[in-house]
Amino acid sequence: MDADVIVVGAGPAGSTTAYYLAQAGFDVLLLEKTRFPREKVCGDGLTPRAVKELIAMGVDIDSPGWIRNKGLRVIGGGHRMELPWPELSSYPDFGLVRTRLDFDKILAERAEAGGARLLQGVNVTGPVLDLRSGHIIGVTAKKDGEPVTYRSRLVVAADGNSTRLSLSMGLHRRGDRPMGVAVRTYFTSPRHDDDYLESWLELWDTGDDGRARLLPGYGWIFGVGDGTSNVGLGLLNTSESFQNLDYRDLLRRWVKNMPAEWGYTEENMTGPVRGAALPMAFNRQPHYTKGLVLVGDAGGMINPFNGEGIAYAMETGRIAAGVVAGALAAATPAQRERLLRAYPQVLKDAYGGYFTLGRLFVEAIGKPGVMAFLTRHGLPHPTLMRFALKLLANLTDRRGDASDRLINALSKVTPPA
Repeated sequence: MDADVIVVGAGPAGSTTAYYLAQAGFDVLLLEKTRFPREKVCGDGLTPRAVKELIAMGVDIDSPGWIRNKGLRVIGGGHRMELPWPELSSYPDFGLVRTRLDFDKILAERAEAGGARLLQGVNVTGPVLDLRSGHIIGVTAKKDGEPVTYRSRLVVAADGNSTRLSLSMGLHRRGDRPMGVAVRTYFTSPRHDDDYLESWLELWDTGDDGRARLLPGYGWIFGVGDGTSNVGLGLLNTSESFQNLDYRDLLRRWVKNMPAEWGYTEENMTGPVRGAALPMAFNRQPHYTKGLVLVGDAGGMINPFNGEGIAYAMETGRIAAGVVAGALAAATPAQRERLLRAYPQVLKDAYGGYFTLGRLFVEAIGKPGVMAFLTRHGLPHPTLMRFALKLLANLTDRRGDASDRLINALSKVTPPA
């Protein structure tokens, strides 16, 4: 064997998994198809859930380049409201912004510092299977164009939405789960040091009939702190117009309505408009099969309420590492397999009910008029909006206030995704 565990993909999910497994004393091979630094399409905004995971991994969030924010500014229906992150015992009361160009590199280096072996420029092409059991016992790959093979006791798929490894093991995307699309670009702007993440709840599009339609999704403006703003939008496939939208053109038309002094113009763009798919609510299952463990986007672990993926990538990486460590320490192969097969249920217990609530939410806002009603009647009520922030960002204490208890109870009684 080349390692105890091979982790395919050094994004937030893979690097977190590798870090915790290496810390537990296992030999971990972390394979990344590109070379750092590299781009990823993302809003670059980190909620307190993600901040908690960074602190737990020992990332120095006080070093240069980390921009703190106080909460979420919501704009829509003629209203504007600033909602501070809730004060909770379970999570910090601040968020962060860091570009993925830096962020993923920092986490991969943290995994290396923790003891994992990081190999860059290794493009995994398929699984190596045990001919008797059908279990994955390694991967084939191309390293700088040359074919290579790596073997291990277990493989973790952290290779994102496309997840070639999962597909090769027969795990296909579920059509009954929501999907999103995010597009974003960067503008040189005086708003680069805003201390609130900003969310615009009204995205309008004109149909073939000439009538304006409110789309299920939101636009964002996140100050990066380096002289630029990350400006983008996220849309859900629960709208009939989803398939026919030109997302990049929609972003360009949206920013044209922004105040001129913000600088969101073509000549101030520092890069192209890029897009990516957002796999939500466990859209690929089961999360363990025949020696393959799924983490992060590979398992569709994006929050359908708000499109947040980094926090859940890191959390599921940490959870998976705990399960895998216990399994590899088991006395017999049968005990190891039993522990690994419990991993999907561990995830369902942690997120299943909440993700189902999110699915119901995105189905509702995909119906004409629902998004407009919620925006118009919800934003004028601060108490309701503070509740909505906790729900959409999944920020509660186990024994918190009445709103925490209500959200936790709803998540518990709702059938898991």
